[in-house]
Amino acid sequence: MRYKKLGSSDLNVSVVGLGTWAMGNDFWGKVDDDMSIYTIQKAIDCGINLIDTAPAYGDGHAERIVGKAIKGRRDSVIIATKCGTLRDGKNFIRSLKPKDIRKQIENSLRFLDIDFIDLYQIHWPDPSTPLEESVNELLKLKEEGKFRWLGVSNFNIDLLNKIMSLTEIVSLQPPYSLLQRDTEEVITFCHEKGLGVLSYGSLGAGVLSGKFKEQPKFEEGDNRSKFYPFFREPLWSKSMQLVDVLRDIAARHDKPVAHVAINWVNQQDRITTALVGAKTPEQAEQNAMSASWELSQDEIDEINTAYDRIFGK
Repeated sequence: MRYKKLGSSDLNVSVVGLGTWAMGNDFWGKVDDDMSIYTIQKAIDCGINLIDTAPAYGDGHAERIVGKAIKGRRDSVIIATKCGTLRDGKNFIRSLKPKDIRKQIENSLRFLDIDFIDLYQIHWPDPSTPLEESVNELLKLKEEGKFRWLGVSNFNIDLLNKIMSLTEIVSLQPPYSLLQRDTEEVITFCHEKGLGVLSYGSLGAGVLSGKFKEQPKFEEGDNRSKFYPFFREPLWSKSMQLVDVLRDIAARHDKPVAHVAINWVNQQDRITTALVGAKTPEQAEQNAMSASWELSQDEIDEINTAYDRIFGK
């Protein structure tokens, strides 16, 4: 496993991180909790030290699972969780009101069964709450020792400039993959400002893993096709054309297709960590092993050329 320093922090994070949204067990289909725990532990065994979660993932369920998985292994992991997104049944509610932030971090610490959070992130902007009020509460919580470093997720450049005028942040977590490149401008901005970047959706919800040979029909409760446009036409057919290119490159190296997609993200100097979900220990190990090799520049150019041709950039 390779590691990179996250922005201006003292955190050295694995270039492949583990995303835990699926482990919330309420949005991406049924997941076995024991299997989720084994998956997290396998990821740690393979050198993945960044575990990213959030209260919104199963209304705290994913955080509880992470807490159980890291029991006795706290010193081996960097825990990243979030505030600002609440659950009301199936609905997601954005709130950065100070009282909600405080309640969320106290719940997170209890669910994770840890004394402090390494990286605390604003999950989504809340236009109904002045950012100054949210930041003031976050600074109080930091002074109380509840978290060490502050990051944000899903912020645009204007919001990044605003929060950086109020306090120090060390990272941004944006969606980014070969199928979602509309965040490249804000990612470049982060690189110029010395912020770390944790990309989520690095495998396009599994599309870039190469496991789908035809348009999938997901089980009830698995909302991937609603959340990601890649599972719907016209993007589905175009995505499959790109996956064919990745499949050819993977075959040359005798590696999984997912490795090619993860490495394409990780080999951009603007990216610190590619967050990748996993539902089984085998998937966690496979994702981690992508860090054991790299694409050549010619292969990166081949992928980029194919992307431009297929998606008409």
